[in-house]
Amino acid sequence: MHRTGTRGLELIKRFEGFAPQIYRDAVGLPTIGYGHLLKPGEAEIFAAGISETAAEALLLSDIRIAEDAVARCIEADLTEAQFDALVSFTFNMGSGALARSQLAAKINAGDHKGAPDEFKRWVYAGGRRLRGLVRRRRAEAALYVSA
Repeated sequence: MHRTGTRGLELIKRFEGFAPQIYRDAVGLPTIGYGHLLKPGEAEIFAAGISETAAEALLLSDIRIAEDAVARCIEADLTEAQFDALVSFTFNMGSGALARSQLAAKINAGDHKGAPDEFKRWVYAGGRRLRGLVRRRRAEAALYVSA
C-alpha cells in the first residue's frame, strides 16, 4: 500500500495550516492542529492547546485514515503523486465524499485524464463556495497530473 509522500504531506499542511488552539472550521466543527476534527472527549484533552510537534504526530495518524480510505475506494493503479492528491482530498472532504464521487468513478474506470476536473467540483462547505477550497482543489489536481 502507498504512503503519503513529502509533496502530499506538505500540501495538506499548507492548506490546513497550524492552529495551536481549538477553533471552528468552515462548517463549524471543532478542530485543532493541522485540521484534526475533535472526537468526543478530546476538547478536554486539548483545552490548553497543542504543540506543533504533537499536531504533526496527530496529522500523521489522521492521514493514515485517509490513506486507508483511498486504498479501499480506488482500485486503479496510482502514481505517488496521484495517491498524494487523493489523500489530501480525502483528508479534507472525508472518505464518504471520495467513495460517492465521480472522481473515484473516473479513476476506477481508468480515466486519469478526466480526474483532475473532478477535483474542482468539490469547492463548497456549508453551502458556500470557498476560495480556499478552490485553491486547494486546483493544487490537488495539479499534483495529480504531475510526474
